[in-house]
Amino acid sequence: MNQQAFEAGKTAYRQGNVMGAIEALSQAKQPGEVSGSVDHLLGNCLMKLGRYDEAAACYGDALRDASYGNAGALACNRGRALLAAGKPQEAIASLTMATKDTSYPTPYKVQIALGNAYLKVGNARDAGVAFRNAAIDESNPDPSSALRSLGSCFVQMGRPVDAVEAYRTALDFSSPQADQNAIYADLGMAYVAANRMSEAVDAFSHATADGTYLLSVEATVAYEAAKRAAAAISGGSPSETDQFLAAAGYGTGSYDPLDPLGESGEFMPSPEDTGFFSITEKEMVEQDRRNRRMKRKHRHTGRKIFIFLLLLALIAAGVCGYGYYSGYGWPTQEAVVEQLFTRKSAGEDIADLLDETVEADAQQQIKNVLPSSSTNIKVTGVDRTMTETTVFCTATLSAGGEQSYEVHLLRDGISWKVASVAAVYPSQGGVTPALDDPNETVAEGEETATEADQAAAADAGAATTDGAAAEGEQTTENTEAYSEDGSTTTEGTVEE
Repeated sequence: MNQQAFEAGKTAYRQGNVMGAIEALSQAKQPGEVSGSVDHLLGNCLMKLGRYDEAAACYGDALRDASYGNAGALACNRGRALLAAGKPQEAIASLTMATKDTSYPTPYKVQIALGNAYLKVGNARDAGVAFRNAAIDESNPDPSSALRSLGSCFVQMGRPVDAVEAYRTALDFSSPQADQNAIYADLGMAYVAANRMSEAVDAFSHATADGTYLLSVEATVAYEAAKRAAAAISGGSPSETDQFLAAAGYGTGSYDPLDPLGESGEFMPSPEDTGFFSITEKEMVEQDRRNRRMKRKHRHTGRKIFIFLLLLALIAAGVCGYGYYSGYGWPTQEAVVEQLFTRKSAGEDIADLLDETVEADAQQQIKNVLPSSSTNIKVTGVDRTMTETTVFCTATLSAGGEQSYEVHLLRDGISWKVASVAAVYPSQGGVTPALDDPNETVAEGEETATEADQAAAADAGAATTDGAAAEGEQTTENTEAYSEDGSTTTEGTVEE
C-alpha cells in the first residue's frame, strides 16, 4: 500500500474534498491488492457522491481483507449502498451478515437498514421485527424513530391497536416538538383505524396545536371524520374502544401481534408479558430512577474496592519500607550465608554470591577461608543495619569438630552480597585474624609457653627434684589451626 497516498486521501476526506480523496485513494494500492482501510474509506467517498453501486463494490473488496476486521460496519455499509441502488434483496443478505458480528458497537444501525430493506420487498412482518430490535438496542440514541417505523408496520399488517401502543411509546422517547407533532399525526391515524375517534381527535389536535405542522391530505380527511364521529357518539352507549378491543382480543391473552400463532420463532412482546407497549410515562420515569440508583451503587462499590486495594498497597509498601530500613531483604542474609557454605562444600562457583566490590585476590582469600567440606551450618547471630550486615555462624566440619566464622555482607537492592569472610578461633579471645596474615601474633601482655617454663625453673632452683619440677613446670599447649590445605600452625610463637 502507498502510505503517502493513503494519508493524502484521509486528509482530503476530512477537509470535505471528496473528489481529491477519491483520486488519492485510487493511487494508494496496486491493482488486485487487498486493503480494507483503503477500500472502506473509498466506499464512504463514493456513497457521498451517490455512486452506490461502486460504493457497494468497494465495501465488498474491503470485506475480503480478513486482517482489517470491521466486518459488521462494512457489511452494514454495503447493505445500505445496495438498498440505495435499488437492490433490496442483495441488501437484506449483506445486512443479515452484519447482524452476526457481535463486536459491532452500534447494531441498531443494521436493524434500521434491515427493516427498510424488508419494507422495500413488502415484508412488513420481518421489517417490524428489525425495527423492534433497533428500538430496544441500548446503544440507540433515538429509539422513537424505530418505534414510529414499528407502528407503521403494525398499520400495514392491519394491527392498529398495536400501532397505537408503538406510537405512544415513541412519544415517551421523543424530545423535539417537530418530531412529536409527526408522531401525534401518525397516532391519530392509528386511532381512526382502531375506531377510537375521541382519542384520534385529541391526537390530531396535539399535532396541529402550535401551527408548525401541516397534516397530510389523508390525515386531514381522517381528522374531520374523527371529529364528526366523536360528536355523534352517545354518552350512554357502550364504549366503541372497549368493543373494538374485545373484538380484536387485545388484552385477553398473551400473543405476538406480528406472529399470533408463534410460528416464526421470533416473538414480538405482548403488553401482558413485557409491558413494552403499555408502559406509562410515570413507570418509565420510575424505572429510569431505579437504573440510575443501581448505576450509582455500582460506582460506589467500585470506588470502595479501589480504595481498599489502594490501602492494602500502601500498607504493603510501608511494611516493605520498614523492613528495608531495618536491614531485611530477600533472600535473607542467613539464606545467603547458608548458600555460600553449601556451594563451597559442593565445589560450585560462588562468584555470583560475592559483592561486585570484592577484587580477585579477596575472592580467592574468601574461598581459602571457607571449609572445603562441611555438613551443617548454624547461624548464631545477626547484626543488621540498612546497608551492612554481619552474620555469625558455626560450621560442622566433615573431618570432625566445629569452626566459627564471621561473614560481612553488603546491601544489593533488596538482596545481600558477601563482602568478606573471617574464621574466628576461641584462643584469640575474640580477635579475628586477618585474611592476608596466616601467622597470628601474640596479643600484648601474653607470655609464651617457653618464657613461663624459664621463670618456673629459676624459682625452683633449676628443678632439683621431681616434685619441685612438677610444681614449677607448666605444660606448653600448642593450639593447632586448620588451614585450607590441612596443615597446622602452632600459636604462641612470636615473629621477629
